[in-house]
Amino acid sequence: MKSSFQIGRAYSICRKEVRHIVRDPFTMGLAIGMPLLMVLFFGYAMDFNVHDIDLTVYDQDHSRASRQLAETFQSSGYFNIHYRDLDANMAKTLDSQQARGVLYIPPQFEKNMSREGTATAQILIDGSDNSTAGVIGGYLSGVQLAAIQKITGQTAAQPVSVATRYLFNEELDSRWFTVPGLSVVILAILGIMLTALTVAREWENGSMEMLLSTPVTPLEIIIGKLFPYLVMGFMGQIIIYLTARLLFGVPFAGSHLLLFVGTLLFLTACMSQGLIISVTTRHQIAAIQFSQTLGQLPAMMLSGFVFPVESMPVFFQYFTMIFPARWYMLIVRGLFLRGAGIAELSGPLLILLGMDIVFIAMAVKFFKKDVEP
Repeated sequence: MKSSFQIGRAYSICRKEVRHIVRDPFTMGLAIGMPLLMVLFFGYAMDFNVHDIDLTVYDQDHSRASRQLAETFQSSGYFNIHYRDLDANMAKTLDSQQARGVLYIPPQFEKNMSREGTATAQILIDGSDNSTAGVIGGYLSGVQLAAIQKITGQTAAQPVSVATRYLFNEELDSRWFTVPGLSVVILAILGIMLTALTVAREWENGSMEMLLSTPVTPLEIIIGKLFPYLVMGFMGQIIIYLTARLLFGVPFAGSHLLLFVGTLLFLTACMSQGLIISVTTRHQIAAIQFSQTLGQLPAMMLSGFVFPVESMPVFFQYFTMIFPARWYMLIVRGLFLRGAGIAELSGPLLILLGMDIVFIAMAVKFFKKDVEP
C-alpha cells in the first residue's frame, strides 16, 4: 500500500538532518564562513571605478596654460601625472605598460589659446583593456570642462546646456551595484552545494537503505532535508545583508518582506536543484562537481552580474531565463537601489515560484526512479 505524505515523518527527517548539521563543522563553516569571506573578498576586489590612472605628460609648450591643463588631470582624483622628456617615444610608453594614457601638449598651446580662443592637445589611451579604456574616456569630458574653466577663467560657451543627474546611485559607486549582486552568486553556489551532498552522503554511508525500510515517501525525504538548509541559507543572506549595509554602506530602499519572499523562493529553487543532483549521482564527489558547474557558472555569467542580459545575443537572453539566478538578480538589485515594489517584482517572483514547483517535482520523480526497482 502506498503511503501518503505526512508532515510528522518529514519533521522527523528534518530533526535528523539538523543533528547531522550540528555535528558537521564543515557544513556549518560552509554556510556561515563562505558568505562572509566571499562578500568581503569580492566586495573589495570587484571595483569598477578606475582610480590612480598613470598618465604620462609630454609638455612641449612649458607655459602656464599647459601646466594648468596637466594639473587639472591631477586634481580630478583619477589620474597620477608623470612628466617625461620631449624626446621620449609616446607609443613605447604605452607598449611598455609604463602608463595607461599619454597627454601630448604641442608647442604654441598657450599662444593658440590666447590668439584664436582654441588650442588642441592629444590624449592616447591604452585600449588593450576596453572596459578600463571606456571608463577613462568617460572621465575626459569632465576633465575637459574643468580645464577650460581653469585656464580661461570661464565656462565653455554652449548653445544647449544638459544637466545630468544620476538616480538611485548618485555617486556611481560600483560597490552599490556589485555587492547586492554578489548575494545572488554566493547564495546560488551555497544553496546548490549544501543540498547536493545530503542524499549522496546517505547513499555512501549506507543509511539510506535503513531510511527507505520505513514507510516514508520521497516527498517527505525531500521536504525534511530541504528545510534545515533553507534556514542555513537565510543565515548566509543575513550575513551578506549586514556586511553590505554596515561595511560597504549600500542603501536598501525596498521592502524587507519582499526580500524575504524572494530569498525564500530563490533558495528553494537552488536547493531543489542540489537535491536533483544528489538523488541522481549518489556520490559526493560527482555531486560537488555538478553543483559547482550548475551553481557558479550561471550565477556569474548568465545572471546579469558581470554582463548585462540586454547586451547578450538574443539566444542567450532567452537561455538565461531557465536559471533562477537571473530572476533573483532583478529582485535584489531592484530592492536595494530602486526600492522596487510588488508590481515590478511580481513577474520574477512568480517565475521563481514556478521553478520551485518544477524542481521539487523533478527531485521527487528522480528519487523514485533511483530507489525503486
